[in-house]
Amino acid sequence: MTKKFYITAAIPYVNAAPHIGHALEFIQVDVVARYHKLLGEKVTALTGGDENALKNVQAAEKAGFPTQEFIDKNAQLFLELLKKLNTQFDVFQKGTAPSHFKSSQDLWNRCFEKGDIYKKNYEGLYCVGCETFYSPDELNEKGECSEHPGKKLDKISEANYFFKLSSYQKQLIELISNDKLKIYPEFRKNEVLSFLKEPLRDISISRSNERAKNWGVPVPNDPTQRIYVWFDALNIYRSGIDEKTWPADLHIIGKGIIRFHTVYWPAFLLSSGFPLPKAVMAHGYLTVDGQKISKTIGNIVDPLEIIKKYGVDALRYYLLREIPPFDDGDFSYRRLDEVYTSDLANELGNLVMRITTLAEKDSLIIKTIKMFDNFQFNIILENIWKKIKILNKQTDDFAPWKKTTEERKDFLTKSLQEINQIGYELQPFLPETAEKILKATQGKITKISPLFPRI
Repeated sequence: MTKKFYITAAIPYVNAAPHIGHALEFIQVDVVARYHKLLGEKVTALTGGDENALKNVQAAEKAGFPTQEFIDKNAQLFLELLKKLNTQFDVFQKGTAPSHFKSSQDLWNRCFEKGDIYKKNYEGLYCVGCETFYSPDELNEKGECSEHPGKKLDKISEANYFFKLSSYQKQLIELISNDKLKIYPEFRKNEVLSFLKEPLRDISISRSNERAKNWGVPVPNDPTQRIYVWFDALNIYRSGIDEKTWPADLHIIGKGIIRFHTVYWPAFLLSSGFPLPKAVMAHGYLTVDGQKISKTIGNIVDPLEIIKKYGVDALRYYLLREIPPFDDGDFSYRRLDEVYTSDLANELGNLVMRITTLAEKDSLIIKTIKMFDNFQFNIILENIWKKIKILNKQTDDFAPWKKTTEERKDFLTKSLQEINQIGYELQPFLPETAEKILKATQGKITKISPLFPRI
């Protein structure tokens, strides 16, 4: 029986067009998905649109569009990006899909029947950016949300439904401590465990129709309330696939939403009786020229513009090689230019062109070799490039015009085998480039055009 592997990217808000931070996560998911396909597994990759958030309604009002029309338009931009990034996502689940409404109400009913949902009057500080309530001790010294400094918190007073998060504290600690719910990297796991050692507050999981502006999933049996965005958005991981595919083998997310995925989400699942995801990987944030990505600063980078100028594999390479998988990383056009010229055009592109040009004359036939096994994207690429540098040096030193036909054939056979292996290893990372390399180094050898033309 074929082993299955189910992986997800986080579910982005669709209140604006996607930026390079979204591209980073989509590419990370695609690399892992492609790797598991190389292992012969049946892979399902999912992302979607968090369409029921209040910020979507507010953004639509500001733009002068009906909410559904606005989010449909932006969801299409995310779908276009996924295609342009050459990713292989199987599902894009919209938060406004009828199947998602039904699934989320079922999740609610299960938790309600378990006795984990109750209603009470509540007063608290609400961050629209995070779509969550905060207590004063969770804010920075200025009384602001640390994820959205400078933005005013809304003081809310209304009747809400609450989830008994406190009932699952011990169970969550045990599951995470024993890696039943594995968290990558280890230091994020320790952060979550530190949070869980403090008394857990029950959390609000609904909002009034008035505050929700009549948008979102209706609370079952209460026409005055809508389901809180995180209770419904996290459920997109389930509503977009069939029962046989769940649970997820891996959620890849940004560090800012780790609490929602490693505390709230597993608690909802424990309450409802559904299996838990097996692992959560949290990546860091992406800055641009050392500054946080911000509309105010005006440093939002459109990944489609990069693809148009440099090609999709250049963007994939930069984000996978230059950005640490677990820590914050920086994007700059200056560094992208350097990497494109030195690593891609000069080293990889030049090597493949030189060897295939020489081998074309010798009509060599090469067997394919497959090798790939790791999780650290940047380290894998660093190791591949070490081989590329060595092979380039060997080619420089060989001086084929001074060798006999037999010596040249032996050298080219070995070199083509190594380049072919490099092509296989690059498949999850630079699929377009890898395909060109493999095609050029299998069967009848043909001279290859420049993989990365000079810009």
